[in-house]
Amino acid sequence: MISRPPESPSAPDCPKKQKAASLVLYIALVLLALWVVRDFIAAIAWAGVVAIALWPLLQKVEGSRWLSGRTTLIAVVLTCAVALLVVLPFGIGISQALHEAHDMNEWFRTVQENGIPMPDFIQRLPFGVQQISAWWQANLAQPLRDSAAMKGLHSTTVMTLGRHFGARAAHGLMVFAFMLVTLFVIFQAGPRLSGSLMTGVRRGFGNDGAQLLERMATAVRGTVSGLVVVGLGEGVLMGVAYFVTGLPHVALLAFITAIAAMLPFCAPITFGLAALWLFSQGSVAGAIGLAVFGSIVVFVAEHFVRPVLIGNSTRLPFLLVLFGILGGAETFGLLGLFIGPALMTVLVVLWTDLVQ
Repeated sequence: MISRPPESPSAPDCPKKQKAASLVLYIALVLLALWVVRDFIAAIAWAGVVAIALWPLLQKVEGSRWLSGRTTLIAVVLTCAVALLVVLPFGIGISQALHEAHDMNEWFRTVQENGIPMPDFIQRLPFGVQQISAWWQANLAQPLRDSAAMKGLHSTTVMTLGRHFGARAAHGLMVFAFMLVTLFVIFQAGPRLSGSLMTGVRRGFGNDGAQLLERMATAVRGTVSGLVVVGLGEGVLMGVAYFVTGLPHVALLAFITAIAAMLPFCAPITFGLAALWLFSQGSVAGAIGLAVFGSIVVFVAEHFVRPVLIGNSTRLPFLLVLFGILGGAETFGLLGLFIGPALMTVLVVLWTDLVQ
């Protein structure tokens, strides 16, 4: 009878070593895949944010009797709606800017030949009138054709900045296009995608991981509501104020204010410049009224409405909401506005699990 050779003492360790090697291989492959698609991560992340924000709407539409099972049609309609919501306002703004380009060109030629006359409101300033008047007469009141400022407009630095801006704009358009494609695929996959994602998370991280992912999605959805809805509200209110004070291009100014208001503490820049324009035209009361009204609107929106919308959906305190938005924007740019509160949600969940 042939005897079996004794087993090696290290035989039980082979499965553990294989699992460790497999884990290292999986991590390396994932990192390699992320490196390959690194230029499209921003588009994928933006598509994920938009999809999370519109997911309740997608579920309602798919649950209707008339559109049940028509996933491709639903995906096309929602993707086109997102594209129009972004493209249409910018298209209107660009068309108005082009409409005003002729007048701006004529004004530019005039100041080249004659200079810029000093506004009357400078004489009514409480202090610094003599210094400002002297500087204005020396630099702007004279014909600007041969001034250093006009020569600087044709310098290589300005040309370089123009090319850099064009490259950034082209990159933004590319990211937007790939975002729309990714968003269409996500909408078309629909519940199958969310079900597969939740199943994978439960297998890998258990029910706690699945609940954490759901809370992060809720945080992103609440942040979108807090930023977009409050920004649109501020734009509408300030549009009314622009109309009352007699500013031109009220619709365009309201749209710019709404976009700026979606970013924390950026709306004062827009209505502040509008107030300065009113002041330069001699409408002191209108400028003061616009500045005061805008300050009240921004104060209420930033300190009460927006934290309530975001904090109630994520169960985050006001300070963490503020730190998440500002810190996320500083770290990840515009995308960080939505990622920051989600990461703060993870922090709160981990702290809750630790202290309980």
